[in-house]
This record gives sequence, C-alpha cells and structure tokens, in this order.
Amino acid sequence: MPRQDPGEPYYRIDSNEANVMLQADPGSYVLIDVRRDDEWVTGHPTGAAHIPIDDLPGRIDEVPHDKKVMFICAAGVRSGLACEMAASMGYDSEKLFNVEDGVPTWMEGNHPTEFGE
Repeated sequence: MPRQDPGEPYYRIDSNEANVMLQADPGSYVLIDVRRDDEWVTGHPTGAAHIPIDDLPGRIDEVPHDKKVMFICAAGVRSGLACEMAASMGYDSEKLFNVEDGVPTWMEGNHPTEFGE
C-alpha cells in the first residue's frame, strides 16, 4: 500500500509492491534506476530505464509526464531525491513513487532482473 510521509511530494512503496503494480498495469508505469553505471551492470529491474541521479536534471525530458514514475536505487535515498527533483520540475506528485527498499531487495525477492549493459 503506497504511503506518503507529511511534506513528501511522492509515495513510498517497497519492491514487492512495485513489482505487483508493474505486473498489473505495465503500460501505466515507468521504472527508472538512478544508481551509478557500476551498480547498474550488477543487476537491475527488467525493463527499467537507467538515468543516474547526477544526470537526472539534464535528462529529465526522458521521464514521461503521462505515466506514473517509479524511481529505484540501492536503498531509497537517491530514489527519494529523484522524486523530489521530479516534483520540483513540475511532475505530478500523485504519479511519483520511491521504491524505498532498493534494487538489492528487488533481486532478493526474485523479481524480474537483467544484468550487464
């Protein structure tokens, strides 16, 4: 169940919730991994886009406005920052989700994962 802490312009979900949401309605969501390149190649959610957090301001136009956007990193900190950045750049906070337990937990849950470039 998505949760929202007071003052946060996004919802918090865990990797199990993210996977269920993606499986139930894949056309409505985009998942963006904001980890570094060296982290990305060790495994990432299948179908995720890769925009490192440091590149996000210059690549924000790659994030669609017409879909719900899930950001994921290793532990929820950078993905939370990505949500904050997207909200400050005009994205609807009702469509922003921070997968707060991160890619390692995603992989431990045996959710669809790809490796390499």
